[in-house]
Amino acid sequence: MVSVAIRTYGPNAVDWEERIDLGRLRTDRLDRLNATLEESWLGSLLSFDFSNIRYMTSTHIGTWAMDKLIRFALLPRGAPPVVWDFGSAAKHHQLFNPWLDGTARARAGISTLRGAFPPEAPIAADVARKIADELREHGLDGEPVGVDVVEMPILAALRDEGLDVVDGQQVFLEARRIKTADEIGLLAQACAMVDAAYDALYAFLRPGVRENECVGLVAKTLYDLGSEYVEGVNAISGERCSPHPHVYSDRVLRPGDPAFFDILHSHLGYRTCYYRTFAVGSASAAQRDAYTRCREYMDRAIAIVKPGVTTADIVELWPTAQEFGFPDEEAAFALQYGHGVGLSIWEKPIFSRLTSLDHPEVLEEGMLFALETYWPAADGWGAARIEEEVVVTADGCEVITKFPAEELLVAGRKYWTVGGQLDTLRDAQSHLNTAAGRGEDR
Repeated sequence: MVSVAIRTYGPNAVDWEERIDLGRLRTDRLDRLNATLEESWLGSLLSFDFSNIRYMTSTHIGTWAMDKLIRFALLPRGAPPVVWDFGSAAKHHQLFNPWLDGTARARAGISTLRGAFPPEAPIAADVARKIADELREHGLDGEPVGVDVVEMPILAALRDEGLDVVDGQQVFLEARRIKTADEIGLLAQACAMVDAAYDALYAFLRPGVRENECVGLVAKTLYDLGSEYVEGVNAISGERCSPHPHVYSDRVLRPGDPAFFDILHSHLGYRTCYYRTFAVGSASAAQRDAYTRCREYMDRAIAIVKPGVTTADIVELWPTAQEFGFPDEEAAFALQYGHGVGLSIWEKPIFSRLTSLDHPEVLEEGMLFALETYWPAADGWGAARIEEEVVVTADGCEVITKFPAEELLVAGRKYWTVGGQLDTLRDAQSHLNTAAGRGEDR
């Protein structure tokens, strides 16, 4: 059981304070993975997934490699892991990763480059032979091999070696479900960096800036703070908020626009998923009401988070898809949503009416996940989006996303009229000349 005590520090190591212990992080992650493997029916775990390889071996060669499936690592039951890596990266591991015992467990190896190598080249067969030889050495070649993701030629070659290849992703995700103390610390630090990005964004928002400029500002802020990788920045404004397209554009922000953002980045591998909504200059009554409802669903969920509560208990507090304009839960997926956050942004547990009511997961101390809520404005034009990351503690939870979101924030210049400051809640403001836009059905 993880004893949750969340503290955030600077990223530097110091001799006068105990901070994140990266040696302990490496050991604790591998211990959890070994324990989960021991409890499973598998003889070994084979990974091509970037996050699983990092969790198993504490190696990293740059985010450019994340989608290429070029490197692989094996964890035999009862034995230490072996990683086969891209070109000179293996040599680097031998020199600078002493926990891999030099050439013993850091070796050169390459997969098929997602099919870019000629199919007649024996690349897939060579990968399979490396794996099979290692398993035979440990007497595990007759036991099931759990694989997370795999290219079809590699899968065929592994089976040609006589290996029983099965799904191993559930073992990886089960090990990663409860976070270690150091993982929680790194995830909190990652959120602190996004806090700063939102502060810069709030100061920057005004009519005339474009969504893509907002993305650039956030990326610079995070990289200046030492982010390893800005995975993505959702920047959505104006009528693009409803329906939510999940991708930024070059749209120019205008007075009265709603604008919401999701900031995803990596700090030493640990991700964030962190939405905030703003109004530019002023907000309509419909936008204010949408935000209030979005916040209410969030607060209801956070209020019941504690060990023993289930994902079904959470999603029952959220509206059905039909209540906010979608035909079914698949069509509305990820709008009222929750997901574990760690080395990737969608881990266990998952909160969704699509699956959680029939397949609930029990919350435990040490889980860290994001909860996301959404609500479209009654005028059919805007929408609100809020996301909080929480850590489950012994008797409740702690929110680690700190940028203010209790009420709708208005960004941009304050305007003045002959009668004084222009009200930021402009009941007369309407983007659509309809009954809903005029507020007549509220």
